[in-house]
Amino acid sequence: MMYPNLLAPLLIALALALAVLLFVAVRQPVSRRLAFRQLARRRTEAALVIGGSVLGTAIIIGALVVGDTLNFSVRQEAYRTLGPVDERVVAPPGPAGRTVTERLASLTGDPDVDGVLSAQATQASAVSRPGGRTVAEPRVLAWQMDFDDAARFGAPNGSSGLAGPNPEPGEVVINAALAQSLRAGAGDPVTLYLFGTPQTYRVERVVPEQGLAGVGLGGRLNRDAFLAPGTLDAAARAAGTEPRSVTFVSNRGGVERGETLTPRVTEDIREALGPLAGQAAVDTPKHTVLRDARQAGDSLGALFLMIGSFSIIAGALLLVNIFVMLGEERKTQMGMVRAIGMKRSRLVGSFTLEGAVYALLSALPGVAIGVAVGWGVAVVAAEIFSGWSVGGSSIRIAFAVTPTSILNGVAMGLLIAFAAILATSVRISRFNIIAAIRDLPSTPGRRPRRRLLVVCSVLSILFALAAVPAIARSQADATYLMPALALAFATPALMRVMPRHAATTLVAGAVLAWTLLAPVLRPRIFDTPSMSVYVIQGALAAFSAVVLVSDNQKALLRPVRRLLERPSESGLAARLAVAYPLAKRFRTGATLVMYTLIVFVLVLLTEISGILRAGVDGVVTDATAGYSLRLDYNPQVAGDRLVAELRNGPSAARISAVTPLLNAAGRATDPGHRSTQPLDVAAVGVPDGAITGITFRERLPGLADDAAVWHALATDPRYVVLDGFFGSTGGPAGDYYDPGDTLTVTDPRTGRSEQKVIAGVLDNGMVFYPGTGASSTTYPVVMGERSIRELYGDQAQNASALVSTRPGTSADDLAAQVQGEQLRSSLVATPIASEIRHQFDSSTAFFRLMQGFLALGLGVGITGLGVVMVRAVRERRRTIGILRALGFRARTVQRSFLWESAFVASEGIVLGSLLGVLTTWLMYRNSAAFEGLEGGFPLEWTSICALAAATFAASLLATVGPARRAAAIRPARAVRVAD
Repeated sequence: MMYPNLLAPLLIALALALAVLLFVAVRQPVSRRLAFRQLARRRTEAALVIGGSVLGTAIIIGALVVGDTLNFSVRQEAYRTLGPVDERVVAPPGPAGRTVTERLASLTGDPDVDGVLSAQATQASAVSRPGGRTVAEPRVLAWQMDFDDAARFGAPNGSSGLAGPNPEPGEVVINAALAQSLRAGAGDPVTLYLFGTPQTYRVERVVPEQGLAGVGLGGRLNRDAFLAPGTLDAAARAAGTEPRSVTFVSNRGGVERGETLTPRVTEDIREALGPLAGQAAVDTPKHTVLRDARQAGDSLGALFLMIGSFSIIAGALLLVNIFVMLGEERKTQMGMVRAIGMKRSRLVGSFTLEGAVYALLSALPGVAIGVAVGWGVAVVAAEIFSGWSVGGSSIRIAFAVTPTSILNGVAMGLLIAFAAILATSVRISRFNIIAAIRDLPSTPGRRPRRRLLVVCSVLSILFALAAVPAIARSQADATYLMPALALAFATPALMRVMPRHAATTLVAGAVLAWTLLAPVLRPRIFDTPSMSVYVIQGALAAFSAVVLVSDNQKALLRPVRRLLERPSESGLAARLAVAYPLAKRFRTGATLVMYTLIVFVLVLLTEISGILRAGVDGVVTDATAGYSLRLDYNPQVAGDRLVAELRNGPSAARISAVTPLLNAAGRATDPGHRSTQPLDVAAVGVPDGAITGITFRERLPGLADDAAVWHALATDPRYVVLDGFFGSTGGPAGDYYDPGDTLTVTDPRTGRSEQKVIAGVLDNGMVFYPGTGASSTTYPVVMGERSIRELYGDQAQNASALVSTRPGTSADDLAAQVQGEQLRSSLVATPIASEIRHQFDSSTAFFRLMQGFLALGLGVGITGLGVVMVRAVRERRRTIGILRALGFRARTVQRSFLWESAFVASEGIVLGSLLGVLTTWLMYRNSAAFEGLEGGFPLEWTSICALAAATFAASLLATVGPARRAAAIRPARAVRVAD
């Protein structure tokens, strides 16, 4: 569920708001009757306001549902693949492993434990020949466990995922993942390479990859083969080795609730192991996966909520615009009721009640549309996430929605609508009674009152003082907000010494300049996983730019003055088209902000997608550094033999160099201090002097070049290198640590820890990420051979290698060839360049998904323009009648409405496009998130022009109906009838 901690505060705030509205409805019967009378009389207006509220609520709920879906998907993967398994203890082969198994058997009497199951496992590979064609799978886990014990494992009456009779000698039970990979079924023969020796078995049955039938040693997708008791032991004895001992523990509470006991049971396991705790790895796979699920769901939900925030703002502005226009239309009526004694507070109450009813009526359709939007995003995301895999595994997206997210979305949508309606009601209730009765235009220009001046001046000083430490510390949100608020509250004081126009222009220009220049002056403001800074930046840029443009429209129109003043029918239509936007600056500005905000973010996403595409070649060059393949294999089988065979075997003619890497699993602290929880890391030891081409974006002072960093790793065991994504859990990448910072690396088997110093931050560390059997939140820590052996001892094994190819060699073809040659070593060959390009393609598709989600906001903007034009026809009914009576043709009236829409839409599109391109360029130049993308800054003219053309055409289409209605107005009737 998304943001469960917000549910109580939101519901309390909503209950208070509804209680106040109910109190107003009961205690102010006149206000209530006025509100409900308008509801009955103005059904078209009601539909328009409800539409605006519906879209805002739908966008919020859609974003929360996306987070629910990802959270649920990963949790279900954990429940499905792990079932009752809560803890996993992996012991080394040999007597120590057998002793670990014996000690853990005592946990069966622990009241917090439902079951203990011992098994043996080894990494293997498999071959089948469906239809005479050879199909190989190098990523297989071969298991030996008693099926009767497995069936009883876990909670009573629960399903362990593995039951039925044990396979007979010569038979194997495989799970669905392996069956699909091998294209094999019951009765088919398959060949398993156990400890490097091929043996053929008949598939006895295929079981779903659930519970024990889907377990592994760290991967999300496990291809499991279950052998007859004694089979694995016999194969190991023939190879002169022993299988790995694995003990599974199930906590009391069942599949879902047992995870809550993990900390307590883990302590019990360590106590049972006693002195052997240092020789066994105690893992908590379900706890880890569920933690990652919460982080991933919250991160993705926050990302879509950030994108949706701009649409939500647009929806709120649509409500404001509608109510401002309603107030303008009812000005005479409001003047009369005020003249006969109605208080301003009662008038505010009437408008607020009317708007609240609209908002409440929009809640149910908003929920339905929001859930539909979330479902649509989930369907598309399923295709995208299928391309993001680790070790052949990927997230399986399953649509889900929780009551918490629905309630959060409804509460947030209603509270935003109530706030917008209340603020607008207060604004439109302030008018001169006589001027309202006589339908005279409002007269701006009064200087601010003394009390307002004093309050605003004090607030301006306080915000200015608060801005100093915020900017000095590069606090993301405050760096933008505090100076902007200080300038905004300084406006009344400035109006005392200069004209209103000059004051607002100066303040808007200063806020816009600060919004654009803040990343240049304080580039670290983007080093935060929070999405709020992007919402604040976009909103400030859009609002300040629109205020600047709205206050200087006449100056901007000066170049086309001659076209407007032409003594022709088209010139007359053009003058009418710009007259009302210039006269009604607030409503024009609100519509402009809607357009500017949405186009701004769409262009920004388009440009970021372009930057990724342009930089992919540079990223591939940095990541590969001359290497074409990453090899991951079973060190228990391969030993030192594999590297020698690669250098001298059948593929040697296509290989120029092989660099073996030492590998070990560990934990480390976060050098960026984002979390106090230890991080899962893959320790990687590089041979001394073997790697010099992989480059760094930052180096420790005193290390003159990249070669010096690698030399430091080889000669000083204190030093390690990381990549820029170490410890990231979602959100934009930032610069959280620098060379010279420290982290503590721990061997979880022995508990031994060493403090390491970061000697450099890699431009790209893709080649060091585990290719198989690792969680998606396992980060590489690269060190020298001496360093990894001192910390891990014999646990550091050659389990991977980097391969350089000779000129003209296809990395993809060589990968297939090497995998076939080294199948007995369970070797997986990953073409590095292809993998990176595949991930970039998935990232680009994800940006398109976000653009599609944001298109809802563009719909809000276009709807807003259509609403303004619909209301404009009603508001200008008498004026149009007079013009028609004076000889204006219907075509001229229709053209003026279409051109007015085109004028507003064009300004919003141009403003949004310029701000989007400029903001992205400043981020590209200054944000750490774009480091390593050296393909230059592309201007995506084709995409931007297509976006602008589609938006412009949709805007005109939304105005066609109102324009025709305006042209069809009969002069005699319009002049005589007010409504």
